[in-house]
Amino acid sequence: MKPINTLVFDLGSVLIDWNPHYLYSRIIPDENERKWFFENICTMEWNEEQDGGRSLQEGTELLVEKFPAHEKAIRAYYDHWDEMLGDSIKGTVELFRHLKATTNMKFYALTNWSAETFPLALARYEFLHWFDGRIVSGEENTRKPFEKMYRVLIEKFRIEPSQAVFIDDNARNLAPARELGFHTIHFRSSEQLTQDLKALGVS
Repeated sequence: MKPINTLVFDLGSVLIDWNPHYLYSRIIPDENERKWFFENICTMEWNEEQDGGRSLQEGTELLVEKFPAHEKAIRAYYDHWDEMLGDSIKGTVELFRHLKATTNMKFYALTNWSAETFPLALARYEFLHWFDGRIVSGEENTRKPFEKMYRVLIEKFRIEPSQAVFIDDNARNLAPARELGFHTIHFRSSEQLTQDLKALGVS
């Protein structure tokens, strides 16, 4: 096996604790009502369309037109989006810090994220500026798990997939990376990530 020289990180739930419930537990206190809202109105599938390049305004107005009785809660999604951001995931950030200081590897981010909200994260999390490069889905008008997203990463930063590891908490997003030749790690905890990287010779 060729030595690993590149790590590619997903951001949400790997380095950043993002959770809509942080905001909506205040807006919709009842847990069952909140669950219904996320399963039927502001769904993850809807959110991913903004991640893939649709404007926040267009996404919002589509839902308001379809569910006018829930307009206030729908508009809160992006009007108060920063309240969905939690802390950094400290164990992963410390691992990133350690590897950046002690290795000659390259580090990249590959994230599904709206181009309109990503600047809020850049202002909040210092470690986002440690990367050698970032691919943000909303800026590319595509997203994981579409193959184009991974090819943009490879071509822009001249990555050799056989010498790179892609880390994501969503198993769905790992399959295309594997097909392109990346080593992949399904992130479940910082401790597990550390051990999985050691098994690949990265420590």
